[in-house]
Amino acid sequence: MKTRINVVWGLLVIPLVIVSCQSGPQKELSSGLYLDHMDTTVRPGDNFTRYVNGTWMKNTKIPADKSSWGAGYILYEKSRDNVKAIIEEAAKNPGKDGSDEQKIGDFYASYMDMDKRNSLGMKPLQNEFQKIEAISNQKELAIYFAYADRIGMAVPFGMMVMADFKDPGKYMLLADQSGLGLPDREYYFMTDAATTNIRTKYLAHIEKMLTIAGVADAKAKSEAILKLETSMAGKQAKKEDRRNMNLMYNPVASSQLKNLMPNFDWEAYFNEAAIKYDTMVVTSPAYQKALDGILKSTPLDTWKAYLKWQATHRAATSLTADMDKQHFEFYSKTLYGVQEQEELWRRGVSVVSDRLGEMIGKLYVAKHFPPEAKQRMDQLVKNLLGAYETSIQELDWMKEETKKQALDKLKKFTPKIGYPDKWKDYSALKVTKEDLYGNRKRSAEFAYQRMMEKLGKKVDRTEWEMTPQTVNAYYNPSLNEIVFPAAILQPPFFDMEADDAVNYGAIGAVIGHEIGHGFDDQGSTFDGNGSLRNWWTDEDRKEFEKRTGSLVAQYNSFKVLPDLHVNGTFTLGENIGDLGGLSIALKAYKASLNGKEGKVMDGFTGEQRVFFGWAQVWLEKATAESIRAQIGTDPHSPANIRVNGVVRNIPEFYTAFDIQPTDSLYLAPKDRVKIW
Repeated sequence: MKTRINVVWGLLVIPLVIVSCQSGPQKELSSGLYLDHMDTTVRPGDNFTRYVNGTWMKNTKIPADKSSWGAGYILYEKSRDNVKAIIEEAAKNPGKDGSDEQKIGDFYASYMDMDKRNSLGMKPLQNEFQKIEAISNQKELAIYFAYADRIGMAVPFGMMVMADFKDPGKYMLLADQSGLGLPDREYYFMTDAATTNIRTKYLAHIEKMLTIAGVADAKAKSEAILKLETSMAGKQAKKEDRRNMNLMYNPVASSQLKNLMPNFDWEAYFNEAAIKYDTMVVTSPAYQKALDGILKSTPLDTWKAYLKWQATHRAATSLTADMDKQHFEFYSKTLYGVQEQEELWRRGVSVVSDRLGEMIGKLYVAKHFPPEAKQRMDQLVKNLLGAYETSIQELDWMKEETKKQALDKLKKFTPKIGYPDKWKDYSALKVTKEDLYGNRKRSAEFAYQRMMEKLGKKVDRTEWEMTPQTVNAYYNPSLNEIVFPAAILQPPFFDMEADDAVNYGAIGAVIGHEIGHGFDDQGSTFDGNGSLRNWWTDEDRKEFEKRTGSLVAQYNSFKVLPDLHVNGTFTLGENIGDLGGLSIALKAYKASLNGKEGKVMDGFTGEQRVFFGWAQVWLEKATAESIRAQIGTDPHSPANIRVNGVVRNIPEFYTAFDIQPTDSLYLAPKDRVKIW
């Protein structure tokens, strides 16, 4: 599984002026509450997410082609429906060859033509297999690794270009661990029944895929492949350790790479990769050193089998229906509990939207993102930043020296709302109607080339890491930016026809969450300019780690399956973001009232509706398999924990809902965590 670094958030007290997110002619506003979702037989203090969402959870079945279902997924499907319409319109009016419409329509047509894909069979893989079979020595193996990385295939390590952690005005070349077919290194070693079963099915899956691809001795080769992947996994850094960005930043001069991997032909690798550099940052030197020994001790035939497996895996959803279905059987059904494949058109829309992201995003924004939504989001972001400023100034555990640095960082945040100011240029990408495999390969090379061309240039601060049609948001510490794509700015996250309170609890808390990433366990190691630098006093950092340690302990105690708990260390950054986000959103809402009482709507006060807003955006049901995979690979806590784990730490929750010591979520005041 190809990995990616997740990086994938003035001292005068200025009166905080909060402008309502409503504008234009006034109309009767709704409360924004989904009252029919509630289960009022549950006490808010026992399980707040079930109190708000319980009836929906009881009455809703997860669709057979999904591993999870809820607010975010419903919006995602709405986005896909909208993108489908854009694609179909492009196909009807393709324009001249090379136009955006031609590329969009033809890429989609190549995906949807299953008859053509079935008739081609494994022919698209023949050239890859010939390249692999021709490898006769370690130098040629290094050359193939570089080629494979260029076309989007997972090999033992991959190259990325991103803003330098220590000098964010320039780009750095970064080498990161990769090459595993299971979701995380721990899947290769855990001995519980569920993970053992996954490994057994993974081994069978490799054998089936190689058999479909026409590879001889598939059973023996699959066993050798799993053994090789296990040896690599054993040397890779753990996901918890990868949260420490200082440990991940290891610059190595080009002249010193031989010391890191003396048996690896770096010169041949970089010649094939067409990369020129002086220094490369290595995320895990220990792994790279160990990999050198693994490369030397593993027979070349085993490497060839592994590379054929990776080539097959990468191509699986671009080839025949049989191979596509087998890929689904393991990566969707076994790992996530999905019972049926999605309709072909849904898969096709996702592929085209991913590969031609901003080309489609430009059309999506024109149709589905009104200017007034951007204007209101701009104001909300300003409100949340203002509330964060007030909160930092009022912190009783932080000294003035550190506060000054935190406020400087806050002042330098860059918000991006809806869509980029400058769109990516896809003119160099060739797309044809009858070559899905080639389209996906060329699009991977196009993205790789575009990335590598950044080396030696100043960082482009206008670039986005998500497309406008993405239902998500992110913080980038090296650019100190918070980014909110257009597709997330819809109910229940952002309801332009609802009263302010629920919007503060929903999109307001999401904004606060992304700001909070700038001050979580990772983001807090970067300063306002995006440099990896310690701006804390030793005393304040120690207190920060004491408070975050308490949050880790809280989340470690949450059981999500009979044999599984939340990983409080791995999820710490997201949990800090959630806690800070909702706390600051509540502060911003109260400031917006200018000393007045909030309205009571549908029987609930304004403060209560803020909490409702947060719970409503985490409306979700998930399969047991999906929850297990999430705990193993995703730094976000499961949806119900994102609600219950946060509200119990916020004092206003206790007064808003009359929470008592006998309630399950009750925490004594001394045990409640406040960070920001």
